[in-house]
Amino acid sequence: MPELPEVEALKDFLADHLVGHELVRVLPVAISVLKTYDPPVTAFEGRVVTAVHRYGKFLDVDADGLHFVTHLARAGWLQWKDRLPDGVPRPGKGPLALRVALETGEGFDLTEAGTQKRLAVYVVRDPQEVPGVARLGPDPLAADFDERRLSKLLAGERRQIKGALRDQSLIAGVGNAYSDEILHAAKMSPFKLASSLSPEEMERLYEALRTTLTEAVERSRGQAAGRLKAEKKSGLRVHGRTGEPCPVCGDTIREVSFSDSSLQYCPTCQTGGKPLADRRLSRLLK
Repeated sequence: MPELPEVEALKDFLADHLVGHELVRVLPVAISVLKTYDPPVTAFEGRVVTAVHRYGKFLDVDADGLHFVTHLARAGWLQWKDRLPDGVPRPGKGPLALRVALETGEGFDLTEAGTQKRLAVYVVRDPQEVPGVARLGPDPLAADFDERRLSKLLAGERRQIKGALRDQSLIAGVGNAYSDEILHAAKMSPFKLASSLSPEEMERLYEALRTTLTEAVERSRGQAAGRLKAEKKSGLRVHGRTGEPCPVCGDTIREVSFSDSSLQYCPTCQTGGKPLADRRLSRLLK
């Protein structure tokens, strides 16, 4: 799933390629992708793009006051085309969900792999009309997001820090991968209660949050849209690296599996050398 750093890079990429250009066609291919119907998606046709914004993991293409807001979800992606194929794409079993064409013949496709169709496109006059945008928490890279603000957000959270970091209504833009990376950098167990952090732990967490995301944004900046997935994967130190050595201490990176996701961590760096209970694996071994 694209998270804050990748969506920030996509925002910059689209700003470079869309601003000042006319949107001549917006072609939904999968009906499930459209979450709003008034204004219709065709209202974009003939408009000029004036800006591109990011809200958490949401992308917003502003065409002179009308907003094309998309969330790529778990398996969605944006594919830029220097030359779009001729003809109108037909609905089918492929990954193509929606196509946007410019007057230059360039454009982009929104695609989604898999059978769970969660890619979402909203056409609105104000991004706050999108429910997911309206309930977003603060952006962790905003200038006013300081350690005190993070501390206040977590003060009443009687849940594990991993879940708190992923809650978009609490902090916008952090998902499964970067929450693993942040907690590894902070030397903190993903199962630790968010409200139990000491002042020293809060300082470490804040520094890890800002540094991890800032460095990921810098790695992604300037990358073409098609290279962002590979760039993200190459920069991850623990997430998705079960069984590999920790780049800090050399211990084996372990995993805890859930019904539809998993987390990765280093026992030596984060949990005092103790493996965390993997309830799904435990049930399978019974």
